[in-house]
Amino acid sequence: MIEEIKKRRTFAIISHPDAGKTTLTEKFLLYGGAINQAGSVKGKATAKHAVSDWMDIEKERGISVTSSVLQFEFGGCCINILDTPGHQDFSEDTYRTLMAADSAVMVIDASKGVEAQTRKLFKVCAMRHIPIFTFINKMDREARDTYDLLDEIEKELGIPTCPVNWPIGSGKQFAGVYDRSHKKIELFEDTMKGTRVGTTKEIGLDDPQVTSYVSEDALELLREEIELLDGASAEFDQEEVDAGRLSPIFFGSALMNFGVETFLNHFLAMTTPPLPRMSDQGLIDPMKEEDFSAFVFKIQANMNKAHRDRIAFMRICSGEFEAGMDAFHVQGGKKVRLAQPQQMMASERKMIEKAYGGDIIGIFDPGIFAIGDTITVSDKKFAYEGIPTFAPEHFARVRQVNTMKRKQFIKGISQIAQEGAIQIFQEFNTGMEEIIVGVVGTLQFDVLEYRLKNEYNVDIILENLPYEYIRWIENTDIDLEELRGTSDMKKIKDLKGRPLLLFINSWSIGMTLERNEGLELSEFGRS
Repeated sequence: MIEEIKKRRTFAIISHPDAGKTTLTEKFLLYGGAINQAGSVKGKATAKHAVSDWMDIEKERGISVTSSVLQFEFGGCCINILDTPGHQDFSEDTYRTLMAADSAVMVIDASKGVEAQTRKLFKVCAMRHIPIFTFINKMDREARDTYDLLDEIEKELGIPTCPVNWPIGSGKQFAGVYDRSHKKIELFEDTMKGTRVGTTKEIGLDDPQVTSYVSEDALELLREEIELLDGASAEFDQEEVDAGRLSPIFFGSALMNFGVETFLNHFLAMTTPPLPRMSDQGLIDPMKEEDFSAFVFKIQANMNKAHRDRIAFMRICSGEFEAGMDAFHVQGGKKVRLAQPQQMMASERKMIEKAYGGDIIGIFDPGIFAIGDTITVSDKKFAYEGIPTFAPEHFARVRQVNTMKRKQFIKGISQIAQEGAIQIFQEFNTGMEEIIVGVVGTLQFDVLEYRLKNEYNVDIILENLPYEYIRWIENTDIDLEELRGTSDMKKIKDLKGRPLLLFINSWSIGMTLERNEGLELSEFGRS
């Protein structure tokens, strides 16, 4: 079991939209033999879509809106990739997914550098101190100055960088990369984009033949840059990388199949097997703890339209999983049978018999699991650290068009809410007649409307509300009827009946606290 766990590498892949993250993910799968031909993320309706984008709305819009889990083998390791949405409106899904990863691969567009969403995602990685590996993509297009890119990463993200290889030109002048440790040039040629076939020719910097492939001017510039790098850049330090305080940098082109295999080889050498996880009983180390334990980081309904099922994605933290095993659901306080265990290739599934610490599995969920739940077989009943929930920033009242479909509407909106992408609230002093939906990003409203129509056959009308701030009331003895607020405040409650307040203006929060002595408000929801 320990030998199997040592083979595991589990990482999330993050980026700003359009940096090439999904393309890079597919090239990883190509090199691992998990797929035979890469799909096109965007293109005609008849084109093959990216493997990791499985929702119909993703295929229509050419963006990832939900995290997907992919597993393949490469270099003697079993690799679990958590592919995340790049779009900021789906960042909460990415935050939760990062909780299940041991490291992160950050993809940056060479022509654009550090973008807004990259900053937000990086902060989550930094908060968890997880190792970050940077792949600067699209070198086959015109790129910004390499030193400027590194300087921007260091200044914007506050992390030193260590280039493992160095680009020779960009765009039409892109000749390849120089491997600093092996002191060799890996040459770039226009490769076959959709397959793993590509050139891997290497040549020494001082080889007489090198001028047949790289111009004299480019070589002279490269020698100057290497000399400057050796003197000025941070040296590679595995301990600093492990602590998330140094990011190894790689250059390449995912679309053109260049630099991907090199990156994978280095990545596997620089990353560790599954790490210990913090629980309320202290660290749980997969190398020492023999008993199975896991936590739920994602719930996805209706991945299989034929069965209208619901899958709980679990990160195994320790031990060995066996199909059909009995376990203890800590939050539910009872035994459960972990039925129909599956591993994913986006929406494609295969039933599995065994899995190990570090793996991501999908378990059929009859509606008992919630995000953040712990499952264990240990006599020591412990719970892993909770997954933070983020306050929604946009709100809308939701009504169904056909009131005869009330049952489907309630079922659909409740199931989608359990996945964590949207939060549902009710008007104060009413039941489910008036439903208010809160989201982190407005594109989630489009996804909600699309999914209710396509998965539950329910049409809805969304009425945008002006509120921007939400606060949970911490006082259990508060009388909401007596609460004195401001004219722009709205009283609501969540599905568990807990009272909340919505505000249009931030200053109204302070004023409400002043008017109600002893009132305690919180920005974060409790599970």
